[in-house]
Amino acid sequence: MRHNIPMPADEDLVTSRGLAVPFASLNWTFARSTGAGGQHVNKTSSKSTLTVTTSEVTGPELAIERVRSLLPAEIRITCQKSRSQWRNRQLCMSQLREMLDTAAMPPAPPRRKSRPTRGSIERRLDSKRRDSQKKESRRTDNW
Repeated sequence: MRHNIPMPADEDLVTSRGLAVPFASLNWTFARSTGAGGQHVNKTSSKSTLTVTTSEVTGPELAIERVRSLLPAEIRITCQKSRSQWRNRQLCMSQLREMLDTAAMPPAPPRRKSRPTRGSIERRLDSKRRDSQKKESRRTDNW
């Protein structure tokens, strides 16, 4: 399957959380894929590797701090799922977007401690009593 749709020439990668990676800092390398595909695999360089330095990511200050603290200094993403180099490049870009968005998310709020309900306490104690009686009925005094 051929894709005649060109990659955006000078378009920066922008995530849903407002982070941006300049087009110039997206470093691509291509190689021959492995696995099934017959002669096509032996002839084309469809495996795509995207390398990005986290220091070149721009956006909101808090999000950038989270990204730089959670991700390594250099992010390397490789994709060879498709027979098409264009499709593998698209998959690398979407994986990078997802990775940056996940790292930029604020931490979850701390869990509020809650007390068990009266019913749950009673059920737990009833269960303990039943188990105790069951085990006590198994005991014998004559050894």
